[in-house]
Amino acid sequence: MSDLIIKLADYQEDFPKIEEIRRIVFQEGQGVDPDLDFDGDDEISEQLIAYLDNEAVGTARIRYLNDKTAKIERLAVLPIARGQGIGKKIMEKALLVIASKNIPEVVLHAQEYVKGLHQQLGFQEEGEVFEEAGIRHVKMKKYLNC
Repeated sequence: MSDLIIKLADYQEDFPKIEEIRRIVFQEGQGVDPDLDFDGDDEISEQLIAYLDNEAVGTARIRYLNDKTAKIERLAVLPIARGQGIGKKIMEKALLVIASKNIPEVVLHAQEYVKGLHQQLGFQEEGEVFEEAGIRHVKMKKYLNC
């Protein structure tokens, strides 16, 4: 892989790039309504951004539900950068950030077709498949050793 950097985003500097990635992946690629994607929680969440050879190619956000649970949301990698393990590396970075805050539980709503990625990282399915934004999802949970 080329030069990959995944970092906590500077909201002012990086959010326009995050918006662009999510627009391409979710709105154009999957037909998600922008109002569902940009739900008002971005400013209260930590954002991760992945740069491959100095180009923004991926993102995810971490929202803290309480002092014991974090939720990873909006994992997105541009089509041109897929197949290189970037999504997995973004998730690994998110888990490190959460663990550094001593948050023991991580949840996510995985799109059904990528649940295998999350299972590789130790997430377990919980409950039945459900629809969110017209896309099949499954709730997944992982406990961290904090």
